[in-house]
Amino acid sequence: MNTVAHDPFAALRFRNFRLFAFARLFATFGFNFQAVCVGWQVYSITNDTLSLGLIGLAEAVPFIITSLFSGTVADLYTRKYIILLAFFGYLLSAIALIVTAMHLPELVASGSAVYIYIIIFFTGIVRGFLSPAMFALMSQIVPREHYSSSSTWNSTVWQIGAVCGPAVGGLLYGFYGAHTAYVVNACCFAMAIVLFLFIPKQEIVLPEKQEKITERLFAGVKFVFANEVMLAALSLDLFAVLFGGAVALLPVFASEVLHVGAAGLGVLRAAPAVGAIIMALLLAYYPVKKQAGNYLLTAVALFGVCTILFALSTWFWVSFVLLAATGAFDNISVVVRQTIVQLQTPDYMRGRVSAVNSIFIGSSNEIGAFESGVAARVLGLIPSVIFGGSMTVLVVAFTAKFAPKLRKMEL
Repeated sequence: MNTVAHDPFAALRFRNFRLFAFARLFATFGFNFQAVCVGWQVYSITNDTLSLGLIGLAEAVPFIITSLFSGTVADLYTRKYIILLAFFGYLLSAIALIVTAMHLPELVASGSAVYIYIIIFFTGIVRGFLSPAMFALMSQIVPREHYSSSSTWNSTVWQIGAVCGPAVGGLLYGFYGAHTAYVVNACCFAMAIVLFLFIPKQEIVLPEKQEKITERLFAGVKFVFANEVMLAALSLDLFAVLFGGAVALLPVFASEVLHVGAAGLGVLRAAPAVGAIIMALLLAYYPVKKQAGNYLLTAVALFGVCTILFALSTWFWVSFVLLAATGAFDNISVVVRQTIVQLQTPDYMRGRVSAVNSIFIGSSNEIGAFESGVAARVLGLIPSVIFGGSMTVLVVAFTAKFAPKLRKMEL
């Protein structure tokens, strides 16, 4: 019997996906570049771990508020134009951060980072519109049979940006200052805009049945909660990242535990993405299909274990390797979850389901950052990260017991 050879580069053979991927690369570079610079800038102004958590909260609140509405917008209007407007919003935020960098001495003297929080609040609104439109558009420019490949390469591109963004951001901030760093950040978003202009707009698939406004707003939520596998996968990632992420506290680890400064912070911030890229390349050649649910649960549990070990490390390169391992295991979760959402969501609901996915996954990073800041203030730096990793392992055990369909799932 003849079998078709697996093509690890299937999604990249489509021109529109290549343009999408390169635009996403520049945008992701900009997001992560900005995050490491803002984190270091805020900590240098306030010298307070809780202030790092507030960065995440400042972005998560507007992101969650706008996500349900933005998912409906992504299902009704041309997604390309929504994405272009969102990238332009990020460009404006980068320009605003350049202005704050010009007045950094005054901000340090005042000890207040309120202007930076306002800018991050604005980016949270922009991101709320960007996420569902990006995910929904990706499903339109790649044939259904290549969704797994597109999810893998989409994750790979994101992780490459997440490696290079923090590393370059930390180095530029450390050697040339905040002003130069934010100028480069603005150029990244400008490049994303240019690339997206070459992607043709895709027609929107409208539902056969006319929906009321309230039905449109909550259809994605109802769909996800009626699907045990999707709900379990999203919840697993939500609580794992909520408790297990230590990224928000990396400025403190870099400064007070590992003593490596802003440049070292950039390298540490890039470490999870290094591991994720390596795992993504492996998944491109050896995709997870059989026993996908068990792979997902095991990967998230190992993510929690590596987080605990990172908290205990006092050696820079050991910490780097452990953070890279968290990124590798997290990427298995990302690819499996994205493939589930793509395969099980009808075209006319992709924006709204993606919005729910964004609330579960996207906001967990920012709320997790706030949780990390609060926990560090209450428990102390090291105990708070150990607590978070332990909670992640417990979440996996709970999910494995009460979501049998996820445990038995195959792709």
